Amino acid sequence: MKVLLLAHTEGDGSLGKAALEALGAAKSLGGELLIGLYGAEVQAAANSIAGCDAMKFFGVAGADFSTARYGSDAAACEALAKAAGAELIVMPATSRASRVAAGVAQRLGAAVDTRLTGLEVADSKVVATRWFYRQRMVGRIERDARPWLVTVDTGCFEACTAPGTASVEMLAATVTTRTQVTGIKAPAADAQTIRPDAKLLLVAGAGWGKSQPDGQKHLDEASQLILGLLSATQCSLGSSKSLVDQSGDGGALPFLTHMHQVGQTGSTPRHAKGLATCCHGEEPHVVGWRFINERRAVNLDASCGWAQGKADVLYVADAFAVANKVVELLK
Repeated sequence: MKVLLLAHTEGDGSLGKAALEALGAAKSLGGELLIGLYGAEVQAAANSIAGCDAMKFFGVAGADFSTARYGSDAAACEALAKAAGAELIVMPATSRASRVAAGVAQRLGAAVDTRLTGLEVADSKVVATRWFYRQRMVGRIERDARPWLVTVDTGCFEACTAPGTASVEMLAATVTTRTQVTGIKAPAADAQTIRPDAKLLLVAGAGWGKSQPDGQKHLDEASQLILGLLSATQCSLGSSKSLVDQSGDGGALPFLTHMHQVGQTGSTPRHAKGLATCCHGEEPHVVGWRFINERRAVNLDASCGWAQGKADVLYVADAFAVANKVVELLK
């Protein structure tokens, strides 16, 4: 079986974490491994994985492929896939790759499945694993159709790095798109609050917006403390639905959106550790924590949901005081 890793390079010409994990997934299947890379330059990226036992490297490079654009990316992926002639095509589930995956599959006449969390060979068949219904059900997928194009989620496979010197066969791809990339607008690094690769997830609960022991709400102080923790630890920020809804109704935590929501109706992030603050640990919210390896919580209520076997450690304390002291110590 021929297995093709199809990945794009980053802005500096390297391969990102998601691409290296996708390589680990492709390599674990055995068979004849092929590599297809596209971007402004691909030689440095190919050299970074030259020792991965790939039979052949293919590349599409040039200014047209330096930034994400559907027309050019789809053309590059099509050229690489046709040159490789692989039965299984593995792509990382990055925003850039996900944008073109279905279109590339259509051009190749391939079956396509996205956001896979497992990929293995069982009884001589390739079996994929994927979560459904907000990560509450897991499904196993087998397909007879070939080629089969899949994208794999980050955080599910071991990254593969094996530096060396690779010989890359360069291909030409015809770009017919009329779209022109004139620049990139992005928030400053310090303004970014959702960081998928951070080791720590900080989740803010509804308690931050409630009246404190003095009978007053301290929303400005809550904002400063939460943002102070983010700045000091470079962690990722999550929120319970109730606090997100408060912010959406004109609350004083304007940096929270539904993109931050963690739980049954939100996201299920993957971080090494998670710290819940002012959150009672209700079951719908905790659903979003199933992929967090170590869970801790700060709550004044010793009998809250986190204390019912949902947290590894529960600190019975005032989250305002704890956050203030942590920020002070970290500074």
